[in-house]
Amino acid sequence: MTLTTLLKNLGAISLVFAVASTPIAQAQQSDAEKGLAIAKERKIRDEGWGDSQAEASMILRTSSGQEIERKMRLLTLEMENDGDKGLTVFDQPADVKGTAFLNYSHALEPDEQWMYLPALKRVKRIASKSKSGPFMGSEFAFEDLSSFEVEKFSYKYLRDEKINGQDAFVLEQVPAYEFSGYTKMLAWIDKEHYRAQKIEFYDRKDSLLKTLTMHDYKQYLDKYWRPMLMKMVNHQNGKSTDLVTHELTFRTGLTEEDFSQASLKRAR
Repeated sequence: MTLTTLLKNLGAISLVFAVASTPIAQAQQSDAEKGLAIAKERKIRDEGWGDSQAEASMILRTSSGQEIERKMRLLTLEMENDGDKGLTVFDQPADVKGTAFLNYSHALEPDEQWMYLPALKRVKRIASKSKSGPFMGSEFAFEDLSSFEVEKFSYKYLRDEKINGQDAFVLEQVPAYEFSGYTKMLAWIDKEHYRAQKIEFYDRKDSLLKTLTMHDYKQYLDKYWRPMLMKMVNHQNGKSTDLVTHELTFRTGLTEEDFSQASLKRAR
């Protein structure tokens, strides 16, 4: 989710990474250079999918195990030379029905985010200083919903490690954007497909705050991998949120008009 992962420019960068993957080149790379190369390859492998629509559920779980399920639709549009656009519309239960969230991810500029609140019948812009706050009472923060853009972080390769029976790189990612709620993230990226398997989030005191794990990956259009289950666990308050994808379709014909501020009010 994030909630969705998204990417650009294969040719030259792939060639550079392929060369950098040789033993001699790796020995000459710094940990920062190797981390950046891995992040670029992760992004490159998810280029060209266009747009997608999904039916999903968000399951909020308290520390005592009580659950609330929210059903929603997720629309995403891949943008050229920028981050992606996303629209989330809540359909159930009744107390959140019609609530809509619009997100414009950017690589270098601050993300733009808006919420439509049907009870107030108005669109509210999410301030940059508020993006570390919880999204709809979940353990996902507003900033977690941005598409993955390489320029949002600085990187450091830490080590190789197995996860879920797969060989993986472990990277440190430090947010480059202002007002992040995190000092750093540790990401486990599998070596075969460059998919995120786990991400640890560290708070402003540099303590482990949350862990996101990805499960049940499926491949679409013979190229693009998406997890059908994302589990975010908050280690400090004992709460967790599952994001479950039920149906996912690509290249459905969405355009930028479907992601305007006016579309927030129409998205019922």
